[in-house]
Amino acid sequence: MSAKALDPLARLKEGLEFDGAGATHVFVVFGASGDLAKKKIYPTLWFLFRDGLLPPKTSFIGYARSNIKIEDIQKQTEPFMKVKDTEADKVKQFWKINQYISGNYDKASDFSRLNKAIEEKGSANRVFYLALPPSVYESVTLNLKATCMSKGDKWTRVVIEKPFGHDLDSSNQLSNHLSSLFKEDEIYRIDHYLGKEMVQNLMVLRFGNRIFSPIWNRDSISSVVISFKEPIGTQGRGGYFDEFGIVRDVMQNHLLQILTLVAMEKPPSTAAEDIRNEKVKVLKSIPHIKLEDTVIGQYVGNPEGKGEEKQGYLDDPTVPKGSVTPTFATAVMFVKNERWDGVPFILRCGKALNERKAEVRIQFRDVPGDIFSSGVVKRNELVIRVQPNEAVYMKMMAKTPGMSFDCEETELDLTYGSRYKGVNMPDAYERLILDVFCGSQIHFVRSDELFEAWRIFTPLLHQMEKEKPKPIPYIFGSRGPKESDDLCRKYNFIYTGTYKWTSP
Repeated sequence: MSAKALDPLARLKEGLEFDGAGATHVFVVFGASGDLAKKKIYPTLWFLFRDGLLPPKTSFIGYARSNIKIEDIQKQTEPFMKVKDTEADKVKQFWKINQYISGNYDKASDFSRLNKAIEEKGSANRVFYLALPPSVYESVTLNLKATCMSKGDKWTRVVIEKPFGHDLDSSNQLSNHLSSLFKEDEIYRIDHYLGKEMVQNLMVLRFGNRIFSPIWNRDSISSVVISFKEPIGTQGRGGYFDEFGIVRDVMQNHLLQILTLVAMEKPPSTAAEDIRNEKVKVLKSIPHIKLEDTVIGQYVGNPEGKGEEKQGYLDDPTVPKGSVTPTFATAVMFVKNERWDGVPFILRCGKALNERKAEVRIQFRDVPGDIFSSGVVKRNELVIRVQPNEAVYMKMMAKTPGMSFDCEETELDLTYGSRYKGVNMPDAYERLILDVFCGSQIHFVRSDELFEAWRIFTPLLHQMEKEKPKPIPYIFGSRGPKESDDLCRKYNFIYTGTYKWTSP
């Protein structure tokens, strides 16, 4: 295979179709002095600029309340830009097309100054990225609509970060507000998990390989587990996290989006609306989650740990005293349709656990009429490792080498780091921001998706807020509460612990 065939950048450039490629483009970062802009958005814009993946006439404007200059933004973002020595001239060119405007989020005159700065660049397509707290979404979008929309045949796109509300009512309120100002094709609700390599690979695995078609259903699959594990706690942002908890922060969005890609029917095409229509059908088939099908936990300090590991969630001075906000959750849900009826989808996520990992684990049913020694044959599993060390592998049984007729677990393995050596995987934000320029909404959340997601989770969240169940304590650095494993066993997911995949 040629180097070009393995080079995703070369292939991407060949097939790249910008929406209005010859026009001027202006990308505005609201919240330019904040953490998200510093760690993700500006570095991503630099990566796209460096790799020639932006329209030729593109420039950037940072906007925030902070009374700083573009040089301050440059200094703040430097540790996250990954600039090589050979790229010194290129990064200078990048900062030359950047500027910064200090202004309030609720002051029309400040937005007029912003609009004037945009108009000085000529008639332009406009992207507004709201790296902002939800509390200012309304005032910012009202001012954008009144003052900063593009004119003539040029387009405007507004990118919004989660959280998209706090529950079903607040989400509907936000959606209604946005739809009163912008068309749905102007709104890009970003969930960065939809930009990850292996999440995007789910559709190709499912619909590009015939071997999976006859077994991707309730007759062959016993359970599906979608996991997100972080080895770090909430130190430094516990106060912010406490407003949302792990269910709102991870499960209701990232994990549920992955579930829809696992469970959806084959769309008529890869067009954004076709794919999103199928995802919505899945969500509509899921009843709301019950508290009895949920385990919640909260980490406590590990006396034998080091540094942060010694501190529990409640030891964080920014966390309210006696908080019952979960830092771990396992929830079981069902897709009530012909393909999946009776198959448990188990969503698990938590902080301060034993490893960093996000994966989809599809466990198949037991082999009927097993002829081997009792308990030797384990269930097959298809595992899609999202992070780290992107991989797809199938756990299966094979004969142990030698004279005996023993069986052992092994795998068929596609580890990206081995198969695609030297190929740089783009960051999730790179894919998604590029999609905004190209006008592709495949990997963004539509308003009816959002409605159904909150419909599924809001009754559980309201019940937890009303009854305030105490989370089960688990030690920093552990696998989480053992009750989570008990719940998984109850719903026919068998964890044997006899085989552990290791990255080659």
